[in-house]
Amino acid sequence: MGKLPEKFPEYSIMYKTLSKQIKALENIKENAQENEINEINLKIQNYQSELLKIKRMFPDDFFDGEN
Repeated sequence: MGKLPEKFPEYSIMYKTLSKQIKALENIKENAQENEINEINLKIQNYQSELLKIKRMFPDDFFDGEN
């Protein structure tokens, strides 16, 4: 296994929290009105961007079982 970041537990928790938030937003989006969908999509994109930043700090395949 590759080297873990210095603040490993915090980033790991943040990754899990953001993943759950994305799933919740996707569920909300299914029942949302058109004017709310764009705002929800923007939030999802922002969260996915943060997930990608966190994922890059860890060894390859570290979070594969999480999603």
